[in-house]
Amino acid sequence: MGETTTLEATAREGTGKGAARSARRNGLVPGVIYGGGEAPQAINMKFNELLKLLKKGKFMSSLHNVRVDGVDNRVVCKAVQRDVVKDLPTHVDFLRLTESSRIKLHVPVEFLNVETCPGIKRGGTLNVTRHDVELWVRAGAIPDHIELDLAEGKLGEVFKISAISLPAGVTPVIADRDFVIASIATPSGMVADEEEAAAEA
Repeated sequence: MGETTTLEATAREGTGKGAARSARRNGLVPGVIYGGGEAPQAINMKFNELLKLLKKGKFMSSLHNVRVDGVDNRVVCKAVQRDVVKDLPTHVDFLRLTESSRIKLHVPVEFLNVETCPGIKRGGTLNVTRHDVELWVRAGAIPDHIELDLAEGKLGEVFKISAISLPAGVTPVIADRDFVIASIATPSGMVADEEEAAAEA
C-alpha cells in the first residue's frame, strides 16, 4: 500500500534514563523496537526526521521501515511520548511485524470510471468524503488501494463503505456504521430547475 516510510536509526547502548537524556542532548530521540518473536532493541533516531513525519499526520496508522545500522525492520508505531510543555517527541515505541500480524492502516481509495460516470457526465461533481479508509489488514497482505466503481453512479447518489468489495480478511476499523466514502452532487442550477418543475406539477 503506497510507499513505506524509511527511518534511519542506530542501536542505542544502555536503556536507562541517563542514556536517553544523552541521546536527546545530541538531537536524537530514543526508542525501542519490540515484538515479532525477537528481543526488544533500543534505538536512537534523528529528532528532526521524526518530527517531520509526525507533523505529516497518520504516523500511528502507517507502515514504516526502521533501518537500524543497515538492518531493516518492518514496523508500526505503537506510542509516542511527548514533552508535556513543548509537545515534542521524547521517546517512540515501534512494534515489529510478522506476516500474520493484524494491524490498522490507512489505505487509499481509487475511484474507477469517473470519466464515464452517468451522474458526472450530466454535470454532477464527485465529492470525496474519504480519500483513504482506516482498515484492519494482515501485514503479509496489505492492499495498495481499495476501489470504488462509479460506472453506474447517478446524480445525488451517496456511496458508502458497503459499496466497496474489500479483499479477504480486510475489515473497516469503523464497524458500527456504514460510513460515506463519496457522493455525486447535483449542480445548483439543475436543483432549482427540478424544484420549479415539481412546483408547477
